[in-house]
Amino acid sequence: MTPSRPGRPEPSSPRVHHPLFARFYARFSVSADTRGGLGELREELLAGLSGRVLEIGAGNGLNFSHYPAGVTEVVALEPEARLRRLAREAAPGAPVPVAVLPDTAEALPLEDASFDAAVASLVLCTVRNPSQALAELHRVLRPGGELRFFEHGLARTPGLARVQRGLDRTVWPLLFGGCHTSRAPLAAIEAAGFTLGPYRSFDIPEKGPRLPSSPCVLGVARR
Repeated sequence: MTPSRPGRPEPSSPRVHHPLFARFYARFSVSADTRGGLGELREELLAGLSGRVLEIGAGNGLNFSHYPAGVTEVVALEPEARLRRLAREAAPGAPVPVAVLPDTAEALPLEDASFDAAVASLVLCTVRNPSQALAELHRVLRPGGELRFFEHGLARTPGLARVQRGLDRTVWPLLFGGCHTSRAPLAAIEAAGFTLGPYRSFDIPEKGPRLPSSPCVLGVARR
């Protein structure tokens, strides 16, 4: 059983309930992995990890099969019930031990400095409070621990950025399970006290029209 923070009451996680989006995501994400190249990006994201790893917003567990053998344990958080059930079904097929918990990233029931690495994969767009979630990740990582991130965010081009901000104020979060397209993950990671390491920016898809969720960044930061 994963230990709680000593001397503190258990944090209460707000209810996350997006059944229609969860159903859509469970189907779309598998196709995106196999046909859209996201599986290769997950492999790149997790390459070389070792020790005890925390993954927030694990979704339906598509990262699990890509964890390398040096990882001794993955503690994966997924607060949405349908996606959590799918993640728990995927966990036994992972090459490393995986435990799936229902907690949110903003209130981790975990000890300080108890993880060697953390993974945020297409989740900072959706959490209710990215600053609080990143502060929690910073707290539970050991000094020198890595944060691996793969996120979409604010476009560098003014036109698409305006479209993103307009969508975030209106329909996008309602349609896509609380997702926001105009958040700035790199700035948020630095503001939480992490030191950015190597990262790269790219679009998904690489060819064709740019979507509000196209601008992506993948890399590493260190506590």
